[in-house]
Amino acid sequence: MHITVITPAAARSRSGNRVTAVRQARLLQDLGHRVRVAQSLDAGHADLLVAIHAWRSREAVAAWRARWPRRPLVVLLAGTDVYRFQHSHPEETLASMAAADRLVGLHDLVAGDVPARFASKLRVIHQSARPLPGPRRPSRRTFDVCVVGHLREEKDPLRAALAARTLPGSSRLRVVHLGKAHDTAWAEAARAEMAENPRYLWRGEVPHGEVRRRFARCHAMVMSSRMEGGANVVSEAVVADLPVLASGISGNVGLLGEEHPAYYPAGDTAALASLLARAEREAGFLEHVRTHAATRAHLFRPERERQRWSALLTELA
Repeated sequence: MHITVITPAAARSRSGNRVTAVRQARLLQDLGHRVRVAQSLDAGHADLLVAIHAWRSREAVAAWRARWPRRPLVVLLAGTDVYRFQHSHPEETLASMAAADRLVGLHDLVAGDVPARFASKLRVIHQSARPLPGPRRPSRRTFDVCVVGHLREEKDPLRAALAARTLPGSSRLRVVHLGKAHDTAWAEAARAEMAENPRYLWRGEVPHGEVRRRFARCHAMVMSSRMEGGANVVSEAVVADLPVLASGISGNVGLLGEEHPAYYPAGDTAALASLLARAEREAGFLEHVRTHAATRAHLFRPERERQRWSALLTELA
C-alpha cells in the first residue's frame, strides 16, 4: 500500500508533530508499506492518508476527502486537538474528525474527551518505546530529575524549577530540562530561571540519544503538562524504568493508570514540591512509583503498537 503521512511541521523540525509523523512512517514501513511524509497534499498517488493533527492538517484532510471520497483516511489526534482546538476551533477540528474513517488516540481516556458520535471510529494505539541498552546509574552527587519537553504554554515547562526553589537547603535536587524554547520569550524565561535558581539547568534541544542517556543518569522524570494527547516521553520513561511524577491530566492518567501513586494537580507548585521532596527523601516511595509504572510497560511494546496498526489497516482494507 502507498501511504502518505501528513504533518504541518517542517522537515527538519523536532516538534512533537514531526517526531510523531516520522516514527509513524517508520512503523508503517516496517509493516511492509511504501510511506512518505509530507506537509501538504499533492498530486502524488496514495492509497491511504494518515493525517497528524486534526486541526493543523485540516486543509489536507478536506482536500483528500474531496478528491478521493472512497479512499481511507486516518486522523491521529494530538493533545491540542482534543483539549484545545475542538473547543476553540470546533468547526474545522470536528470536520476533520468527521471526515476520517478512523481516529487514533494515544491514551486510554481519550474516548471520554471526544464527542460520543466518534466513538465507533476511535482506536487507541499507545506509542511504544525500547528499553535502555543497560541499567540506569543515577547520580550519587545530586538527586537529578529530568523534564523532557519543549518550552511552551501547554507543557507548563518551568513548574519543576519553581517547585525546586521551595525545597530545603539540605536538598540535593537538581532539575535538568531538555527541550527547545517555543520562542524567544520562553528562552529568556529559562535563562532567567537558571540565573536565579541554582537547582535548574536548561540544556535546550538535544538529540534523542542524549535524552536516553539522561534517563539513565536521573532519579525521576517530571511530566508537568497542562494538556497532552499521550506523550511518547512518558512511555519511554516507563520502559526505561524511570519513575514518573506527573500532573494528573487525562493524557498522563491514560498512560500511567488511575492508581499511579505520583500525581499532582496541574500547575500546583506546592503539590509538586511535596512529591519531589518525598521522592528524594523516601527511597521506598520512589521504588513504589517505579514498580507501579512497570505494570504498564507491556502497553508500550513495539510489537503491540505494530499489531494494533496492522489491525487498523486490515479494517480499512
